[in-house]
Amino acid sequence: MVRGSGSKNTALVPDRTRRLTLFGPPPLIEGENAAAYDTLLKRVSATVKPKDILEEIWVRDVVDLVWEALRWRRLKSNLLAASTHAGLEKVLMSLCGYNEADRLAKSWARNEAAGRKEVKQLLASAGLSMDAVMAQTLSLKINDIERIDRMVMAAEVRRDATLREIERHRSTLGQALRRATEQVEEGEFEEVDAPKLAASLS
Repeated sequence: MVRGSGSKNTALVPDRTRRLTLFGPPPLIEGENAAAYDTLLKRVSATVKPKDILEEIWVRDVVDLVWEALRWRRLKSNLLAASTHAGLEKVLMSLCGYNEADRLAKSWARNEAAGRKEVKQLLASAGLSMDAVMAQTLSLKINDIERIDRMVMAAEVRRDATLREIERHRSTLGQALRRATEQVEEGEFEEVDAPKLAASLS
């Protein structure tokens, strides 16, 4: 028999355990830092200060969308870095032919000192730099980069929409509280003044 499952004091449950129970594990992929995600969640929560379960859900959504946008930007940079050898080979082909360009690009990708030095000298002799290589790499991956940028923009649009939902929720809640307060104040006014009115009529 499980005891106390329905009456456990949630105030004693650590925040991370409670979040895992409510929302499941964070949406991390291989290589991502769970501690960094938790730090982001704590900082956003500290800024927004969610007032109820709806706002907690929205805060989690905001954090996930911020994390997603950061992920796409990071992966875009890594995609360009991983594809640089292909851009380099394409640039070198016009300088030294296919076979030599292939050899130098592979040597450069393996981070061999001699190969990197040779590439640098060859580019300099043609008045080029690694900027030209990265430009060529970008042109090879432009379709992938554009798709990633669209995903970043989509995540940011959804993030902003969620933040607006929090603002709208708080505005609606504030109006409801104001109406309730006004009703209470009006009721108290009537209770205080009713005996005075009766006395004045006697």
